[in-house]
Amino acid sequence: MRSEEQVLERIERARRRRPRVREQRVTLAHGAGGKATQTLIEAVFVEAFRNPVLEQLEDGASVQVGDARLAFTTDSFVVSPLFFPGGDIGDLAVNGTVNDLAVCGARPLHLSAGFILEEGFPIADLRRVAASMARAAAAAGVTIVTGDTKVVRRGQADGCFVTTAGIGVRERAVTLSAGAARPGDAVIVSGPIGDHGVTVMLARGELDIEADVVSDTAPMHELAAGVLDAAGDGARVLRDATRGGVATILNEIATASQGAIVVDEAAVPVREEVNGAAELLGIDPLYVACEGRLVAVVDPSRTEAVMTALRAHPLGEGAAVIGHVGDDPPGLVLLRTAFGGTRIVDLLVGDPLPRIC
Repeated sequence: MRSEEQVLERIERARRRRPRVREQRVTLAHGAGGKATQTLIEAVFVEAFRNPVLEQLEDGASVQVGDARLAFTTDSFVVSPLFFPGGDIGDLAVNGTVNDLAVCGARPLHLSAGFILEEGFPIADLRRVAASMARAAAAAGVTIVTGDTKVVRRGQADGCFVTTAGIGVRERAVTLSAGAARPGDAVIVSGPIGDHGVTVMLARGELDIEADVVSDTAPMHELAAGVLDAAGDGARVLRDATRGGVATILNEIATASQGAIVVDEAAVPVREEVNGAAELLGIDPLYVACEGRLVAVVDPSRTEAVMTALRAHPLGEGAAVIGHVGDDPPGLVLLRTAFGGTRIVDLLVGDPLPRIC
C-alpha cells in the first residue's frame, strides 16, 4: 500500500510541474496527441497566445458574438496514405472538423479548406479528394465557403495536406467541458474503437497483416445532438476520440475534472479483427484513433436515455457504458482488467501509429 501511495504521489508531482519542451527540435511524437503534444501545446502555444478561451483546451472554442453563441475550430490532416479502406483525406478533413464542432454542442454550419500541394501531385487525385470533401460536406449539411491553396517544391511535402476550419451555432443552453465531470457520472463510448487507426496502418502495406477492417470516419453531428437532447442538463462532456484514442480523451477529462475515471476493460467495445491486428502490432486499442466515435460523460440518471438515443442511430448501434467517474485517486484513469486487477492508463509520450489523421 505504501508503494502505491508513493507511485501516485510521484505522478501528481510530475503533473504539477510547469510544462517544458526539452527537445531542441520538433519530433513526430509532438504531433501524436500524447504527452509530447500536450507539453508542446501548453509550453509553446498556450504560453504565447494565452487567453481564457484558449486555456480551456477543448476541441473547439465556444465564443459569444453579439447574441450568437458560436463554436469555432480548426484542424490539419496529413494522413498517409491519402486513400484507405472506408475513406480518404478529403472526407476525413470534413468529418473531423464537423465532429469537433458537434462535441462542442454546436450545429455545424460552414467550413474553410486550405490545401498544401506538392509539385507533381496528380490532378486526378486532387479531383478525387475535392469530390470526397464535397460529398462529406453535403452529408453533414455544411458548406465549404472559403479556402486557400499553396504549392511547394517536389520533395518538400508528401503529396497533399489539408487544413479545415469550421464554425457552428450552439443552440442549446448546455455548457460542455472536460472539467465538468463529477463523481458518479457514467462514461459512454458510442461504438467499437480503434477501427480508423488500424485501417490506416494496415493500408500502408508495411506489415504482412490482413484484416477485414475499414475506417469509421463519419459525421457525428446528428449523433451528438441526440445525446444532448437525451441528457439535457445532465450532459457533462462530449469528445471525439481521434489522436491518442479513448485513453487520451479519458486522461484529459480526469485531469481537467480532478476525478478518477474507472474503466471496465470487458465493457470496452473492440471488433475482433481490430483487436487481433492490434495484438500483432503490439498496441492497445484504447490508444488507437477513431474518426466516428464519441466519448460522453453524463449524469448517471440520464444513462438509459442516452444509450437509447445512441442505439437508435446507425453510428451508435454498438454504444456501451465503459465505466464511471470516481473521486480517488484524482486525475487518473484506472482500468479494471479482465484478470481482476487494476492498472493505471496513462498518456503515451507519442503515438505508435503516426500520421493517421
